[in-house]
Amino acid sequence: QVQLVESGGGLVQAGGSLRLSCAASGSIFGIRARGWYRQPPGKERELVAISTSGGGTNYADSVKGRFTISRDVAKNTVYLQMHSLKPEDTAVYYCYANKLGLEYWGQGTQVTVSS
Repeated sequence: QVQLVESGGGLVQAGGSLRLSCAASGSIFGIRARGWYRQPPGKERELVAISTSGGGTNYADSVKGRFTISRDVAKNTVYLQMHSLKPEDTAVYYCYANKLGLEYWGQGTQVTVSS
């Protein structure tokens, strides 16, 4: 089992920045991808950014150039640095991990961007 714990959400004005953190614990050996999804109010969950163990990254078009995903391997932590936040970025953000085809999710952290 893999446990994921997010932190760093909150309320920010449009144009501001936030950094989300996701710490992994448990049976973390073999995790091949880690990333972030989000679920805006009344909408389905969507990919924000993902990072593979091989170093590749992928971003949703809506966040390219504004969000950056990074890893601290020693701390088993993944970060999502968010700049130039927009009201449409308001959502519950979920940390994600894929280990040998099994998916793991964090509990979610709320990000609210006011206009």
